[in-house]
Amino acid sequence: MTRLSVNINKVATLRNARGGNNPDVLQVALDLERFGAQGITVHPRPDERHIRITDVYALKQALTTEFNIEGYPSPEFVRMVCEVRPSQVTLVPDAPDQLTSNHGWDTRTHRSLLTDLVARFHEAGIRTSIFVNADEEMVEYAHEAGARRVELYTEPYAAGYTANPEAAIAPFIRAARVCREAGMGLNAGHDLSLQNLAYFHRCIPWLDEVSIGHALVCDALYYGFSSTVRRYLDQLV
Repeated sequence: MTRLSVNINKVATLRNARGGNNPDVLQVALDLERFGAQGITVHPRPDERHIRITDVYALKQALTTEFNIEGYPSPEFVRMVCEVRPSQVTLVPDAPDQLTSNHGWDTRTHRSLLTDLVARFHEAGIRTSIFVNADEEMVEYAHEAGARRVELYTEPYAAGYTANPEAAIAPFIRAARVCREAGMGLNAGHDLSLQNLAYFHRCIPWLDEVSIGHALVCDALYYGFSSTVRRYLDQLV
């Protein structure tokens, strides 16, 4: 079964636009769980422009589903993750001022760094996933670094889906097969939506998890969170 993890960064962005606590990020996360989401993802950044560090600690205490923390492994991020001990940490190569993730790790170049990080997180009992492009070599080096999973960066798939879905999915199938042959778990995320998720899942049915935030929150403006979560879960059947 492919699990749906909802990234709640955009909910925090809306809250921070006016200050205060409306919408209540913690309550939204709990409601998403109640509506059927099987995980909650956050990506705190150094400027706290959406998820705040205090949110991370509060969510850990309250969530009953899988908690996934994404981020660049700065010393502060690593320390926070080891204190919080989420179910999963997803390492991304974002610069501090980056608007959103737009590429995966060069796992060959950064193999030594990633190996050390994975070992530290595993020692703390935290499953580690490495964010990579749909490139077989990058998957192989993530495996050599000791990662239990990779997360495929799916924006190129989403961008090419409308024009030619078969061509868009092809490199992801190849990378996913390498992942499966290596015995690693497989996640995917970035720009997956109600328009392109079902085809992606149909072509790669051994996906462990998809992490979806922006599109899901946008859809919820029209359908409401409860209906939207059901619609996304229906794409993963």
